[in-house]
Amino acid sequence: MSFKVTRRKFFKTATAATGAAALAAPALAQGGTELKMLTCWPKNFPGLGTSAERFAKRVSDASEGKLRIKVYGAGEIVAPFEVLDAVASGAGDLTHDTPYYWFGKDPAFVYFAVVPFGLTADEHFTWLKFGGGQELWDELGAAHGVKPLANLNTGAQMGGWFKNPIETAADLQGLRVRYPGLGGQMLSRLGATPVNIPGGELFTALQSGTIDGLEWIAPWNDLAFGFHRAAKHYYYPGFHEMGHTLSSHVNAEVWAGLSDTERAIMQDAADAEYVTSLAEYNARNLDALNTLVNDHDVQLHEWPSDIVQEMQRIAPEVLAESAAKSPMATKVHESWIAFRENQRQWGEIGDYANARLKQGREAQ
Repeated sequence: MSFKVTRRKFFKTATAATGAAALAAPALAQGGTELKMLTCWPKNFPGLGTSAERFAKRVSDASEGKLRIKVYGAGEIVAPFEVLDAVASGAGDLTHDTPYYWFGKDPAFVYFAVVPFGLTADEHFTWLKFGGGQELWDELGAAHGVKPLANLNTGAQMGGWFKNPIETAADLQGLRVRYPGLGGQMLSRLGATPVNIPGGELFTALQSGTIDGLEWIAPWNDLAFGFHRAAKHYYYPGFHEMGHTLSSHVNAEVWAGLSDTERAIMQDAADAEYVTSLAEYNARNLDALNTLVNDHDVQLHEWPSDIVQEMQRIAPEVLAESAAKSPMATKVHESWIAFRENQRQWGEIGDYANARLKQGREAQ
């Protein structure tokens, strides 16, 4: 595969002698290009870190090694919550993150990660591909100097870890909890104080009492972080995250400087990794949950019904208030709501069919 000399690569070469080379320019290696990926997770962390590495390998394999991605763990170049700014400014070429970390830049970002009582992993991917979601995300990304790609989904998540049991909504009063995104805003309506802490700092925060509870992902990742050593009460379901999409945001100039073939490789690798990561989470979570309960004496609880009912009541209010905070969020919200209603109609047919099939299996 031949590489064209892009405007970006030309200026990098032209300014090298003066020491003014643009940081955003991808490194030119012998026979190809190497991109720097800045992640929000510890390097090679199960699921998140390993999926980033697998995405990088897909790109390298498909390009026969001529387009490569070097993965950097959280903190190796910049702090986890700084990766988007770093990539947009040129200190890296692409991120590996979750869009709702950038809620403070525009509330519209949360829709491309996950919304409480929202879309499942399949539905979210469908919205992006065939419901206008990707076009809206591209528009949002362009305003922040990046091109977004969905390349991981964790599936349904858990409700979180707490040091003491949560028996009623009143038990949430005064608790400091790590709950990002709109889920945290919902818990704040019940008297909790949500805080956002990078994944690599969560265990220490929980163990030291800096926080009283936390939500991270699901059993596979939670077991790897050892949260069971700091808290024993584990809640489900994760009403706030029914199918969490993670992403790479590529520096816009870097993306524009890639050939059509290279961009297609990146997109295809992202699509393949979205599907593969979801399958891997579904496969590994139950085994990890059994380990937590049977080997580490974790107490598994279903959220009290009064909390779930209150969350269902609050969710539309929180979502509408968030959507009203920016024109882009309003625009995305309208698309998302329309698509969700459409999917619910189809879902009713699917749910009925699945129930009948389940009855058939049980009768065998």
